[in-house]
Amino acid sequence: MWYEIENRNETTGLILILILFFLECRFSAKGSTPGVPAIVLCAVLADLRPQLLSADLEHADPAVYSILQNEKRRQKHFINLIPSENFTSQAVLDALGSVMQNKYSEGYPGARYYGGNEFIDEAERLCQSRALQTFGLKEAEWGVNVQPLSGSPANLYAYSALLNTHDRLMGLDLPHGGHLSHGYQTPTKKISAISKYFETFPYRLDEKTGLIDYAKLEDLAMLYRPKLIVAGTSAYSRLIDYQRMREIATKVGAYLLADMAHISGLVAASVIPTPFEYADVVTTTTHKSLRGPRGAMIFFRKGVRRVNPKTKENEMWNLEEPINSSVFPGHQGGPHNHTITALAVALKQAQSPEFRSYQEAVLTNAKAFAKRLGDSKDKGGLGYTIVSGGTDNHLVLVDLKPQGVDGARVERVLELVGVASNKNTVPGDKSALKPGGLRMGTPAMTTRGFLADDFVRVADVVNRAVTITQRLDKSAKEAAEAKGRKNPGSVKAFLEYLGEGESEREIIQLRSEVEEWVGTFSLPWESSA
Repeated sequence: MWYEIENRNETTGLILILILFFLECRFSAKGSTPGVPAIVLCAVLADLRPQLLSADLEHADPAVYSILQNEKRRQKHFINLIPSENFTSQAVLDALGSVMQNKYSEGYPGARYYGGNEFIDEAERLCQSRALQTFGLKEAEWGVNVQPLSGSPANLYAYSALLNTHDRLMGLDLPHGGHLSHGYQTPTKKISAISKYFETFPYRLDEKTGLIDYAKLEDLAMLYRPKLIVAGTSAYSRLIDYQRMREIATKVGAYLLADMAHISGLVAASVIPTPFEYADVVTTTTHKSLRGPRGAMIFFRKGVRRVNPKTKENEMWNLEEPINSSVFPGHQGGPHNHTITALAVALKQAQSPEFRSYQEAVLTNAKAFAKRLGDSKDKGGLGYTIVSGGTDNHLVLVDLKPQGVDGARVERVLELVGVASNKNTVPGDKSALKPGGLRMGTPAMTTRGFLADDFVRVADVVNRAVTITQRLDKSAKEAAEAKGRKNPGSVKAFLEYLGEGESEREIIQLRSEVEEWVGTFSLPWESSA
């Protein structure tokens, strides 16, 4: 018995404690004074209590530990092409798993609703300062809130600060590369809650070029008269003309909000144009190309807005208080201090020469990837249709309709061969539930050391997966028809036929090749070991 307790076998130890407790109860029931069992019980409880809190994860919860190890192995042997994902640094992970998560700190630095926030305030102020430095902003002209928990809520907080309920908002349509949080709705349903709180109206791409139709945007804005225009995307591979959007916003008296969630790392490294010169408010997530923890920031203008032409007096911006109040107490309680601290670390890293070199490689790799996929076969390419004809940033959007397949089927086959991608709507799609495109990006694998030639090889892997999908789709339809299925060509029928791909020799072979190849590239925490 004492061996079990002395050696911290918790399960057996707890059973023994219950036995001791039972014996003590019997002694007490007979009117005897507490004896050895009570003393031992107190001693054992005092001995085991620290173990519950100090044990590492492997010993404290083997089930969760096993899940984490499996996920590490998956990340190690998967090609990650999801453009909104990345591998953060060991230092950021250290900060995320730190004591900073223990503290409640409703409010802002110097004005908290709890005591004991001296170092929490220090961390948040450092994070704010680094955020401004990273994007080359002057403290007299810009402020930043680093408390939003993620990107979509950050957009809601910003909208709520700038607009009243049912004010008008314009954002890029979701099937044309926009984001849900820009107010997506269909003719029959308000998909995003943003479209319930505000009146939203989309602008779109020119479907012939795959580029934002700024002329049509201006015409629509003149008719719709929005109070806010969102300049931001989630599946658009070209640069945004912020100057043009500023002109349109000014013409209709609207705020211009730039959502740079996908491209903030590229902006920080100054390898693509910045929205800060033209936008009134800028929002961003922090875990995509910026390569930090999963959080968000809202930047807002401060200081002199303009000189009144009549009175010659300075008119000041009034965004700081509405935005800060919208975040807390308007929508959030206590901030996630471990995330803010980790973000401060990531922002320091984003100011380094190495980070700029990384972002330059992200662009180089994306162009090589798009070229291999999109060039005609007589020019050495694979002949796919690339929306907009190429890329200026970190992602490539492929229209698979000419191949006779959709993004959902190809995404699943890619997953089975060890490639993480993202089905996505493309211009001309009839339904967001059956998207005709595939969205892929270069940030994550560039972090792991992929070069342009590696992304040429990735393009070939994608092409092999598409070919497999075409063959299996035909077989799945035939099998479904033989069973008398009502919708033999449905995605559901295809996925049921495909299963885990265990009987498909081509899938097994390609997965083996991918795992062996990508496993030779280290993960950030392996490099630092």
